[in-house]
Amino acid sequence: MLSSCSWKATKKSIRHLETSNPEILRSPRAGVPERALLVSLRLSAENGHDDAEEFRRLAESAGAYVCGVLVGARRRIDAATFLGRGKVEELRNAVVRERVSLVLVDHALSPGQQRNLERAVGCRVLDRTGLILDIFAQRAHSHDGKLQVELAQLEHLATRLVRGWTHLERQKGGIGLRGPGETQLETDRRLIKVRIKRLQQRLRRVRTQRGIRRKARHKVPIPTVSLVGYTNAGKSSLFNTLTSAHVYAADQLFATLDPTMRRLPLPRNVNAILADTVGFIRELPHDLIEAFKATLEEVVEADLLLHVIDASCPDRREMAEHVMQVLTEIGADAIPQILVFNKIDLAHQAARLERDPLGHVARVWVSAVTGAGIDLLRDAVAEHFSRQRVARKVELPPEAGRLRARIYQRLHVVRESATEAGGWIIDVTLEPDDLAWLQRQDGCAFVNWAGDDSGVLAPTGS
Repeated sequence: MLSSCSWKATKKSIRHLETSNPEILRSPRAGVPERALLVSLRLSAENGHDDAEEFRRLAESAGAYVCGVLVGARRRIDAATFLGRGKVEELRNAVVRERVSLVLVDHALSPGQQRNLERAVGCRVLDRTGLILDIFAQRAHSHDGKLQVELAQLEHLATRLVRGWTHLERQKGGIGLRGPGETQLETDRRLIKVRIKRLQQRLRRVRTQRGIRRKARHKVPIPTVSLVGYTNAGKSSLFNTLTSAHVYAADQLFATLDPTMRRLPLPRNVNAILADTVGFIRELPHDLIEAFKATLEEVVEADLLLHVIDASCPDRREMAEHVMQVLTEIGADAIPQILVFNKIDLAHQAARLERDPLGHVARVWVSAVTGAGIDLLRDAVAEHFSRQRVARKVELPPEAGRLRARIYQRLHVVRESATEAGGWIIDVTLEPDDLAWLQRQDGCAFVNWAGDDSGVLAPTGS
């Protein structure tokens, strides 16, 4: 354990390291965006996805002013600079001509490649992972979201340390200061390891707290539905339309980072909780996914995934494949899904519902802006959970008016008829937990049903 004085010195040193190290892109403080030059190099093994345009939107989401885009193609990357001599020379000339202070590379760079590029072009260089981390740092507002971003940043920074400061007097030698000591780089790494360890401990507590809250929700049998999809597919706008919430939604990449949960009103007296989660993107770093496990648990623990797809995007098939890759990495690929094609107003499509060969809802075409198809989506979610229900016919005596009111409040009533004695016969559909509750109610009799060996009511006649 560190003493309080030692820990204060450690935090001060880490803050100095973060501000002096060129790895972390900060949003402009004076309202003037940084002039940035983008580098998008297509390798022969990559597909035809429009990487340059997506990377431009990423840079603009981080607050950069894009002065230009340098594109190219290579059969294989250069081990020293990633780009090769010719492209490095072209990049250096563009940096001088456009007077840029930042170069953003649309690939993951090794620490050596990044340092070599910085020396060659004479300005800061940031790779795709560092840019995504900076956007996350701007979007995180919750306590656990900020912890996750800081952890991911430090883990990314730990492999790219440069000399951050020169105040470590023990390294200079002299009377009373001689000895093995530490090099600057070793001290940087030690301080970052201390901070990473503390962040991991705090995130474990956050994960435990989330688990406790999740258990409390599971005591009430309400299913959870999570919105997943490629970033900027319209998940937050759809979330607001479905739940009448007012979460932040904008036409930019990673507009939402922290998960938000609201009650989802559905027909057939079905109750559900809807969760809005962070969007996915091509080449989302694996270590970043590890750092955001506490947030992505809301996806893994969901009962149904609404996979939101931008219907107006020509690359929607590839984007859906990238989302499925991330879902596989976090272990959520086996959760039932309904594909929701959003932005049909931009794609000039009609609202409709499509089923698979088994008759289950597979795809719904909607517009979160105009509201077209939203009722179809509600019906699709309600139908999915209604498939897990069973039908029962219940007879209530005349004095069971209070129980009848509770049945209407809690269950889905299909029809009702009156008995000669003044009571009611009610046809209901209900889940197993509701069935157990109904069995415990006094005055409730099931018509043509009796208990079997499994403890679940089974029919005895037609």
